[in-house]
Amino acid sequence: MAAHFGRLRKGATTTAVAAVAVAALSASQAPGVTTDDLGRQAAGAAQPSGDAKTGGAGGGATGDSPYYTDLPPLKSPNPSPSASPTTGTTVSVGEAEAGIPATVLDAYKKAEAELRASKPGCNLPWQLLAAIGKVESGQARGGRVDASGTTYSPILGPKLDGNGFALIADTDHGAYDGDPAYDRAVGPMQFIPSTWAWAGRDGNGDGKKDPNNVYDAALAAGHYLCRFDRDLSVQSQMNAAILNYNNSTEYLNTVLSWLEYYRKGTHEVPDGTGTLPSHSSNSDPGASPSPTTPATPSTPSTPRTPSTPKPGGAGSTSPTPKPPAPSSPAPSPTPPTPTQTVDHLEDANTGKLTATAGSAFGTKVAVRAESKASKGVAKVRVRFTIIGDTDATFTGGESVATVVTGSAGTATAPALVAGEKTGDFTVRATVVGRVLGGLDYTATVTPRQADTLTRASDTALTCVPGGEFADQVELKATYKGAVAGKVAATATLIKSADDATENDKGPYFKDADGKTIRTLTDLTTDADGVLKLPKLYADDATGTFLLRVNTTGGAVLTVELKVAAAAS
Repeated sequence: MAAHFGRLRKGATTTAVAAVAVAALSASQAPGVTTDDLGRQAAGAAQPSGDAKTGGAGGGATGDSPYYTDLPPLKSPNPSPSASPTTGTTVSVGEAEAGIPATVLDAYKKAEAELRASKPGCNLPWQLLAAIGKVESGQARGGRVDASGTTYSPILGPKLDGNGFALIADTDHGAYDGDPAYDRAVGPMQFIPSTWAWAGRDGNGDGKKDPNNVYDAALAAGHYLCRFDRDLSVQSQMNAAILNYNNSTEYLNTVLSWLEYYRKGTHEVPDGTGTLPSHSSNSDPGASPSPTTPATPSTPSTPRTPSTPKPGGAGSTSPTPKPPAPSSPAPSPTPPTPTQTVDHLEDANTGKLTATAGSAFGTKVAVRAESKASKGVAKVRVRFTIIGDTDATFTGGESVATVVTGSAGTATAPALVAGEKTGDFTVRATVVGRVLGGLDYTATVTPRQADTLTRASDTALTCVPGGEFADQVELKATYKGAVAGKVAATATLIKSADDATENDKGPYFKDADGKTIRTLTDLTTDADGVLKLPKLYADDATGTFLLRVNTTGGAVLTVELKVAAAAS
């Protein structure tokens, strides 16, 4: 059953509410699962705002609006693996309250990654965003968001019209909250419009800053918490950031409780299946409850036929039965989201995934989200993940990419770029917000190659017995006519053109300790394809000797070295 709230008024953090919250904590009971589209109704009583940009008294990101007071269970949320009975896929199972809807969780983690890059000194943990999101909106009303992260219906607080709330006249002409007269707190992170106007961010790259989009709201909240060069790894600075978000000690303690809970472990649940808290800091126990949809009355029994008067008596009849009260129409079921209609993923003509180290793959991974009827499903988030011992990435340097399916249900991953590590790795495609079997693709990175080696000079390489060669051997590698940089090579002083085994006499190289060696491994051409070998020395043997250089890809060059006594 969805939670019902009484009339909301500012400052009603009562002993009764606190007792209920503590009782819930002590019993380790999480609220039941609900996806009530009414969501949070106590979301917006703001204090008169101070200077939001400088964190002045009052105001804050939410206008010090009401919030959910439910506390986390005492039991550790560490999930345990289990197998889905329908797909066999391993999923995480744990306390219901530890489950965070997939898209919402993705938004928190992406915001943390962006802040790690743009404000590394802030040390923002995504679990803090999750804690605030839980307290402010119950994780976007249990994850009722579409593929782009936007809530199916706006999350709005009550009018801040001075009637039981602070008076905040309209600042956005209704653009964010739909109210041209008064402001309301808006979205999964409950920003008031005057704060969103300067703090809003575009977290999902669609060119808009929408407070009802969980990616935008989470990134905005992260930047808001990281202001003033705060380091959130310092507890006092984290406390200050939370209080600046909503200026209440009770709020601070509630957020810190969820932060600690999520740090112990959490797991991803499908969108729309998260739990919704039931207690608000602004509930008024003394007020009449909010009107609810009346229950369908039971069917009345068949009225009795009036009794016949007995002879000689006054007789009596049963009262005329009243017609049954009309039944309330059953509420329309909530239509499934596109994600909930996906049955499986199919390959969408992905070709062979092969690339040379350091180059882009010529083929992209493409999949199609399909229903049970094998029809493409649009507006579904598909996550592509690179798995394995590789330094390959998607374009942009990321190892994970999320793409929304188009009208035909197809999602194409960004181009893969090979690193320097050679060998195979896996690209896995999964549906965000559903526990379904994914698709795995094997990608192969081959070594850089050269098919031609040439000397940079045609000067003869000569030396006297016991001396050293004046010129070092310098080569140029190419592949199909282009420079072949970073190509592996070996150089060996061989016995003859027909015997490529290492020679035991004649010219030689020296290792780091000055010892004689006649084979060099782990050689690599530079970015211009040039390979310059170390200095060569001669022993007492005279004659013509051969140096053979081989590269990955099959390029081979044999160089003559002549050792002869100096002319008298």
